[in-house]
Amino acid sequence: MQIAAVSRDQTRNTMTLMPSLMSDKFIETYGIKAGAELIRANGGRQRLEAVTSSFRALEGGRVTFTVLNETHHWVTGNNGDRMYETIDGNATKKDSRYLAITNAFLPGEDSVAEKMREAYEKILEGRAADIGFMYDSIEAHPATPLTPEAVRIVLPKIRGDATWLRVETILQSILDTTIAPSRSRRMWLNQIVASEDAVYSPADWDVLREDSKVLQPGDEIVLGFDGGLRDDSTALCALRVGDGFACVLGLWEKPDGPAGKEWEVPRDRVDSAVHEAFSTFSVQGFYADVALWESYISEWSATYGEGLAVKAPGKDSIGWDMRTSLKASTMAHERLLRSILDRKIVHDGDRKLRRHVLNARRRTNNYGLSFGKESRESPRKVDAYAALMLAHEALFDLRARGRKTRMRTGRGYFL
Repeated sequence: MQIAAVSRDQTRNTMTLMPSLMSDKFIETYGIKAGAELIRANGGRQRLEAVTSSFRALEGGRVTFTVLNETHHWVTGNNGDRMYETIDGNATKKDSRYLAITNAFLPGEDSVAEKMREAYEKILEGRAADIGFMYDSIEAHPATPLTPEAVRIVLPKIRGDATWLRVETILQSILDTTIAPSRSRRMWLNQIVASEDAVYSPADWDVLREDSKVLQPGDEIVLGFDGGLRDDSTALCALRVGDGFACVLGLWEKPDGPAGKEWEVPRDRVDSAVHEAFSTFSVQGFYADVALWESYISEWSATYGEGLAVKAPGKDSIGWDMRTSLKASTMAHERLLRSILDRKIVHDGDRKLRRHVLNARRRTNNYGLSFGKESRESPRKVDAYAALMLAHEALFDLRARGRKTRMRTGRGYFL
């Protein structure tokens, strides 16, 4: 058995607890010989050892169980990622197990803890095979305030059986103005707090969730569309006119691994999803970014444009070219940002939409606050968020200058 960490101090924290867990009977029965970094049993045939980030030295170890300690510190800079890969390889060869324990990770560091969380969420979304990955995390509600009253209620639930954590002592740390609130939330409430340049924190988005809401056939909606070709995702989002309920009608993303090598967006399926939306709901407006999808957007506009209550500012009824006006895009984004922070939008908790929303990063320009990906080649996509922004802009224009559309009955009148 191994206790693994990226620093000697981390392993020492765990190893020093071991002697207190061993009864005299246990020590006598198994012939325990305890040391600071190595505990032997049964004449040395079994051992519990502390190991650190020398991943090459770990290669090929015949380990039956490994504890990965504080994996939010396991990053590329200290070879934590390589160490994790080695431990996983050893466990696979031996058909053994490992357990990772950690505090809440800092998004954007690409730590092993962050990778594990992303892998778990991919399984929940159906984007990855369920390989028996077990993930357990007790996290405070996103809207939990850092007030004495709230902390005294919430903290005992979060700490679980770690009863040595004194609520009043932790409360003093939380109320200390020299300590960043984001650190207190990660450390004591186990919340995943957004990186500094993120547009939204998980709390900003998760508090808008209303599971009871669902789109019904015939609902008045507006649509937003952002399309890709190979690497970027393609998204079709809807907002209900009456209550600002947001949902994803379609999201097509490049698969991970070999399946994504020659992948292209299935344009026929995207086209079908648009036609299905118009046949199922009462679409009042549809704003679509034209990049890479000009011909389809022209066809959609020719088919449905006349019946829309609000028209896009482009050359046809649907096309909304995000490349042509930085000012218009920035103002549209700020309007969406304000609606989300003012809780004028709700959603059903769709994990894919949540991922794209939380991937959005702040991009300031001469006109205000816009958004973008982490980097041009980042795998963390924001296309569903862009589609949501276009749907929201259609809703804004509909309320500001839209015309009422009369439902067609199929009846004719002759005088």
